[in-house]
Amino acid sequence: MNASDPRSPRPRGVRERIADLPYSMIGQVSSARLGDPSLIPLWYGESDLATPGFIADAAAQAVKAGHTLYVAKRGIPELRAALARYLTGLHGRSIAAERVVATSSGMNAIMLVTQALIDPGDNAVLVAPVWPNLGDTVRVMDGEPREVPLAPTDAGGWKLDIDRTLAACDARTRILFVNSPNNPTGWTMSRDEAAVLLTETRKRGIYLVADEVYSRLIYSGVRAAPSLLELAEPEDRVVVVNSFSKAWAMTGWRLGWMVAPPEIHAVIDALVEINTSCAPPFVQHAGIAALERGEDFVAEMREHCRRGRDILIQGLARFPRVHVKSPAGAFYAFCRVDGMSDSLAFAHKLAAEASVGVAPGRAFGPAGEGYLRLCFARSAADLEAALDRIAPYLE
Repeated sequence: MNASDPRSPRPRGVRERIADLPYSMIGQVSSARLGDPSLIPLWYGESDLATPGFIADAAAQAVKAGHTLYVAKRGIPELRAALARYLTGLHGRSIAAERVVATSSGMNAIMLVTQALIDPGDNAVLVAPVWPNLGDTVRVMDGEPREVPLAPTDAGGWKLDIDRTLAACDARTRILFVNSPNNPTGWTMSRDEAAVLLTETRKRGIYLVADEVYSRLIYSGVRAAPSLLELAEPEDRVVVVNSFSKAWAMTGWRLGWMVAPPEIHAVIDALVEINTSCAPPFVQHAGIAALERGEDFVAEMREHCRRGRDILIQGLARFPRVHVKSPAGAFYAFCRVDGMSDSLAFAHKLAAEASVGVAPGRAFGPAGEGYLRLCFARSAADLEAALDRIAPYLE
């Protein structure tokens, strides 16, 4: 095991596949300095804005009202109805509450889908670089994650290689995973690209699973990034996953949702039962408040991130060995650093010596090596100080 990996050798009786799951590289970097107030943390995907008070108040009121017992596995009817209204208004396409499942985080939704669809020996094709947890859910099920990298553009951005992505699918492919807006690159799938993937997965009977957690953090002047919900029919093998974590500053609340076809609803019910039983009901009431009263805060969050993006991208541009393009969505700068061959070691060095926490690009798959990911959902003061601290290591 890596010297930074805190795990002991595999305990007797533990599945080899589980013991061999790669330990989070971001966790390796952050473990020594997590919570250190002298360090500027740009390594994790969360803002420095607090959860709005009206959301916290809704949760507290729900606890006082006795909403602390088991509820329906797919979520309380009020939340599912609120999500249906929200998604219908956001995407201009009717989304019925019956299609919506509330989950104990977006990550839980992805794990449930993978548990439902992947048998040992099956594979899932992932557009990469990508959040490592997606591939790990496939590994947990003894499946094979197949990463297909985005193609770098001449302008320094990224584009989807549709032909290569579809060529990676075969008779054992059960899922095509797309994360858009993308963590870590900020690449955002166009409506035309989504239409092609939907057409091809329909033909092949493959589930098209979209992680749209960053859909509201888009900087082109629209309310949301293009969504598969705008194209898919209710019966399509399309699952769209989302979360309250990013746009409403609720990372610790652990509440998400999915929109899924009817053919897997009963299976998802059974899996929720043996995973979590239900998302906490008082947190679900907080989610209703976020949906019904949170648009002003979402706009504030987006503007907070836009300011941070401009500060960080412009600041990184002063270093000749750093190459980065302003991302269309999400809240990360994913920058290539000339001469950096080991992003994990470099991230360790920045944390230890510069007191700035960044995520190594290799954490997001082989396509990410040579890059660093920095979260810009923070104050101008933090970002400017971080740039000053890392300057000696990038000049």
